Amino acid sequence: MKKIRAAVLEKMGVAPPYATSKPLTIMEVDLASPGPDEVMIKIVAAGLCHSDLSVINGDRPRPMPMALGHEAAGIVEEVGEGVTDLAVGDHVVVVFVPSCGHCAPCAEGRPALCEPGAAANGAGTLLSGARRLSHGGEPLNHQLGCSVFAEYATVSRRSLVKIDPSVPLHEAALFGCAVLTGVGAVVNTAKVQVGASVGVIGLGGVGLAALIGAHAAGARQIIAIDLADDKLEQARALGATHTVNAGQADALEQIRALSSGGVEFAFEFAGSVRALELAYKITRRGGMTVTAGLPPAAALFPVPAVNLVAEERTLKGSYIGTCVPSRDIPRYIALYQQGRLPVDKLLTGRLKLDDINHGFDLLHEGKAIRQVVEFS
Repeated sequence: MKKIRAAVLEKMGVAPPYATSKPLTIMEVDLASPGPDEVMIKIVAAGLCHSDLSVINGDRPRPMPMALGHEAAGIVEEVGEGVTDLAVGDHVVVVFVPSCGHCAPCAEGRPALCEPGAAANGAGTLLSGARRLSHGGEPLNHQLGCSVFAEYATVSRRSLVKIDPSVPLHEAALFGCAVLTGVGAVVNTAKVQVGASVGVIGLGGVGLAALIGAHAAGARQIIAIDLADDKLEQARALGATHTVNAGQADALEQIRALSSGGVEFAFEFAGSVRALELAYKITRRGGMTVTAGLPPAAALFPVPAVNLVAEERTLKGSYIGTCVPSRDIPRYIALYQQGRLPVDKLLTGRLKLDDINHGFDLLHEGKAIRQVVEFS
């Protein structure tokens, strides 16, 4: 048993500003050693994501109390029985859906949809069904099998991908969620081809990762769309050919004019129905609308059925970028090392664990793209 410091959410729905209300409590908790097919890692950097924020604000209910954090990179500290392909000292990226390798989606090559992994994530456990965190003798739930806003984490072996140790871990952390989700939506879900036209709505960490993915894929036109002018400016620096502020009354008309009636691929990462409606409207006849945003569970999106048929539209969801983590993370890292995926430019803040509530204020207010908590 190891004593560690971790950020624990005891109650959802606490109102911002979070620096004042402090929904996340930094406390000393107990972390058990890894069981069979589990690994303990020393966390070096963990990213702040809107998926964490949606648990804090109650949009995505989870069992409480829960140690938060699902995007991270670190170093293997200890391996459990049966783990033969990782060793102490290996550098790893954490993936927030562990894949069993045996269920129907896993057998079909779709580990992001692993059924036991999804069940464990919903229950707040590791893939084995165990909880390795506790406080005062009472178990704590794991967020998505990770709980990486902590000095150390015990996770399933199936939640880790070994990486090149030369990659800075504060940048490697982003590959576990933002890059997998954004780049994967472009290259795996939509299969954007060279010369395509693309629209990206919602320019947070995931949206900008999709934008650099579309640029790397060779899209001829990339229209970046957001409500914040500073994010539009950053999008231009990352390869957007055009930008449109979605708050303008004629935003839809601007986008259609720029794209000669609509883009071939429209991506929505804002997590709102209004953004998804805009994404659908800017998609041309025969085009594809892809959403990786996660709105509240009760949110509904009305689809014009006749238009879906008569225009041969495709509407697709994308979860973790339809990824195969053991395949995709090394590929994306290689592209980053070649300068073709400038993931380092998505990083806008580096925090200490004690400042995490303030970091979520910045994320909530749209003043940060991707921030990481650093532990060493």
